Amino acid sequence: MAKEKKLVEAITSMEEDFAQWYTDVVKKAELVDYASVKGCMVIKPAGYAIWENIQKELDRRFKETGVENVYMPLFIPESLLQREKDHVEGFAPEVAWVTHGGLEPLQERLCVRPTSETLFCDFYARDIQSHRDLPKLYNQWCSVVRWEKTTRPFLRSREFLWQEGHTAHATAEEAEERTIQMLNLYADFCEEVLAMPVIRGRKTDKEKFAGAEATYTIEALMHDGKALQSGTSHNFGDGFAKAFGIQYANKENKLEYVHQTSWGMTTRLIGAIIMVHGDDSGLVLPPRIAPTQVMIIPIQQKKAGVLDKAYEMKDMLKGFRVKVDDTDKSPGWKFSEAEMRGIPVRIEIGPKDIEAGHAVIVRRDTREKQIVALDELTQKVEETLDAMQKDMLERARAHRDAHTYEAHDFAEFKDIVENKPGFVKAMWCGDEACENMIKEETGATSRCMPFKQEHLSDTCVCCGKPAKAMVYWGKAY
Repeated sequence: MAKEKKLVEAITSMEEDFAQWYTDVVKKAELVDYASVKGCMVIKPAGYAIWENIQKELDRRFKETGVENVYMPLFIPESLLQREKDHVEGFAPEVAWVTHGGLEPLQERLCVRPTSETLFCDFYARDIQSHRDLPKLYNQWCSVVRWEKTTRPFLRSREFLWQEGHTAHATAEEAEERTIQMLNLYADFCEEVLAMPVIRGRKTDKEKFAGAEATYTIEALMHDGKALQSGTSHNFGDGFAKAFGIQYANKENKLEYVHQTSWGMTTRLIGAIIMVHGDDSGLVLPPRIAPTQVMIIPIQQKKAGVLDKAYEMKDMLKGFRVKVDDTDKSPGWKFSEAEMRGIPVRIEIGPKDIEAGHAVIVRRDTREKQIVALDELTQKVEETLDAMQKDMLERARAHRDAHTYEAHDFAEFKDIVENKPGFVKAMWCGDEACENMIKEETGATSRCMPFKQEHLSDTCVCCGKPAKAMVYWGKAY
């Protein structure tokens, strides 16, 4: 038992030190390891398997909306990056540059892509000629590099994995429709698959993507009361098209500029899953995203028939992602390890269980145990996984709602931010000066202007002038 206790003791309590708890979980659950390049990470099989499931589910949803996958180069010539002024200014501090090819200095520096707008625009300028070429609905799965000063596994690293969608449309209306469609796709994915409730809304002009006309976001609340931007969708209007000369001949054979969108989700979603659902024993993975949904743990496995029965049960559960832990560790250690890795359902089977014709099912989130007849096993596992998926979403939503507050004046706003971690809903006049003042004095930033607007008062929480929108504010990762 001392060894089993030690395994869980290796995780700092989240109430004691949330940042250390997060690092401990990431390391002990073997999701990542640190790389020899500062700020980069090795994503280990347990972590990459979660990303593969995210990728598979998102990719399916993208393709159902007509999106096709492509791949763009890793390098961007400096002259290409300079074509859109706001865009290059937004990314300049984070860009990594290639200055040599082999031993020879390059005639022009190459940027290691921090994002691929300029590459897609350069391509679209050659590829789009006529209204018959539209819309272009492309996405790429790749990695990008942003030279961050402060890094943390999954949440902020110098290289990370993501998908970036880039679409081109004939009209402004089509582009706006696609922008909102992809944001809603992201939100539905987070809630249905990751059991993570999100706020859908629009970023303020100060917080929007460099070069975009409008940026829409989904914002999630972590267990420690900090916000996490979990996916964004941008309407570029025709700004990039004008900078790159992307025109098409309309039905009257007149040249018009295309309207573009861009949208992305990254491996920071794995960080979100950890921080929304995890506990002091480690990961708690929502069943729909868990690489292993069921771990069968044989008790006294050296006794005749026990391992055979465990594998027989695995065959019975063909519709699920199932493993048998047949290592020579003690059952208690295996239980702790399954908990640490966040495996949704554990099944215990030993000689007495076989004799009685049943097994024990244990839920990871509630640790609730139930004795189940072997001939009902498949049905009970399905019911348990479905209940867990639903309960995890409801629990996360209840936590978010309990940590969402309203502020009606600046004194109340400051008091909430200082003493009650979470979202603060407050009215805003639309002036960036107030947004800056709120950030300077409280550390909270505008997260989004939600689609579902509420009228909390007539005046701005900061300056007292007439309010234009209700905004979610909060400290963020």
